[in-house]
Amino acid sequence: MSGVVMYELDAAITQAINALAGKSVAIDAIMLWASAIGVPLLVLAVAAQWWRKPDRLHIRHALVATGLSFLLGLFLNQLILLFIQRMRPYQTGLTHLLIDPSTDFSFPSDHSTASFAIASAFLFNGMWRVGLWFLAIAVIISLSRVYIGTHYISDVLGGALTGFLAACIIKSTYREGSRIDRLVTGIL
Repeated sequence: MSGVVMYELDAAITQAINALAGKSVAIDAIMLWASAIGVPLLVLAVAAQWWRKPDRLHIRHALVATGLSFLLGLFLNQLILLFIQRMRPYQTGLTHLLIDPSTDFSFPSDHSTASFAIASAFLFNGMWRVGLWFLAIAVIISLSRVYIGTHYISDVLGGALTGFLAACIIKSTYREGSRIDRLVTGIL
């Protein structure tokens, strides 16, 4: 597909999702809430598991890997922003905004990166039940960013990919049972 066709598809999907905003007070509230506090709640849900009893060392390894994936994903976003400085869809008149405008660039979405890094890290470490819940939440957070008008659909897909790649990198480099892992997971 050509760049023009890709942009038109991106814009059409973005507009279709954003057009739902304002039609239901309840859905607007859920999407605003998911956008505003979804990622911090995921981070708290991750941190709260540090003291879980069953298979404590494996869980702690997964939690450290999750934190590293989260940080690496956001770092990768900052590198991407050096090269891609995309205006937000509301700045081009494509969407209507339900929150205050942002001063940074649109691609990739930090919210999507963070939430997909968390979900991917849990899944890569075999924590399927929690990982699938986090994945569902990551999808809601990502869609909320389009719904409220602050991102294109490709921004959140790019963020999801960045989060996934960050978790892949951490999974391949931060080994369970390594000296550093034993040191970190033995704390508290």
